[in-house]
Amino acid sequence: MIFKIFKKELIDTLRDRRTLMMMLIIPILVFPIIMNVFVGISASYQEEVAVKTLKIGIVGDENSYFAKELNEIPKEMGAKKLVFFKDSVSLMNELKKDSIQLGIITEKSFDQTLASQFPAKVTWYFDATEMGINERAEQYMKIIEVKAQQKRYDELEVDFRKVTPFQTAYQNIASDKKMVGQIAGGFLPYIFIAFGFIGCMYPAIDLFTGEKERGTIETLLTTPVARWQILFGKMLVVVLSGLLASSAALLGLFLSIEFLDVVDNKEILKIVHEVLSPMFIVSMFSLLFPLTIFFAGVMIPIAVYAKTFKEAQSIITPLNIVMVLPAMVGFFPGIELNFVTACIPVVNVVLATKDLISGTLDFTYLVLSFSVMVVLAFIAVMISYRQFGKETNVVV
Repeated sequence: MIFKIFKKELIDTLRDRRTLMMMLIIPILVFPIIMNVFVGISASYQEEVAVKTLKIGIVGDENSYFAKELNEIPKEMGAKKLVFFKDSVSLMNELKKDSIQLGIITEKSFDQTLASQFPAKVTWYFDATEMGINERAEQYMKIIEVKAQQKRYDELEVDFRKVTPFQTAYQNIASDKKMVGQIAGGFLPYIFIAFGFIGCMYPAIDLFTGEKERGTIETLLTTPVARWQILFGKMLVVVLSGLLASSAALLGLFLSIEFLDVVDNKEILKIVHEVLSPMFIVSMFSLLFPLTIFFAGVMIPIAVYAKTFKEAQSIITPLNIVMVLPAMVGFFPGIELNFVTACIPVVNVVLATKDLISGTLDFTYLVLSFSVMVVLAFIAVMISYRQFGKETNVVV
């Protein structure tokens, strides 16, 4: 009987174009669109920054120290044009107007201090809101500084190796898979959870509040079927809709990576293929399934209580923020899956998925996270059953 109700409600749900859009079409399209836009903007910005000619203001003339040094830097390091000023006030005014992008001001005794082989003070000015400008300034200064240091070593007849006590190297021991997991592990669960919630929302409202508005809920309740069977049949449709939305988002991600050439690194592609393995998908859905039931169990009492579709939507939509907000913890570094975080709903799913992608997931914490979500899902189902059992909630 539950299956018959499930089949009937599923057919009705699939006839709703709005639900299909939120459940399948949008999740499949969102990743390719986001990937294309992101990669396109990033490539365009990098190209623009690389070819952009920076106007660098210098207090002095063409014979000043930095004018000579900057002119000797190859054009391959970035196109530049020098603009000379008589004083620092006029330089700062032009910098604020964005007539120049970098400004160099040295101390008055700069040449004498440099000649006496003491550190000479130089200050670079820039607008930090202009991305890439600070990096170009540091790049230019590093080249000039290395050249000046070598000149001093030669003047003092000192072998620079004798004044360099350490030859330091920093080696990252994390695997490429772990690195990808740390980057993508915070982003993917957030998307899956968001679409899982949205996928549950419209069917939940339509199958309960919608039936009350259409006046068909009374007819359904007069059939010789237990009320809990009606509830479970409808809830299965809501859960399936949420899982389909999450699956569609995963499919959209796979299609964008596989066919849109948004990732041109073969090593990363190999890691992505390893991550999107059957074992990963099964493990991820083992966490998403009780989470989706929990979402359905939270929405259904609201949908049962609400008198109109608009009222239910106005209550459940803000709830999306409350449910999805904990998923943002995956973006924060240093927060790991442990005994405490494994007991926090939504957070445990995000961190477990993050470790799952990295290949560092502790099976004990996976079981604990799954158990916590199963308990919460059971509580949510019982609350739904209690609310659906109240005559005042199901009859308008």
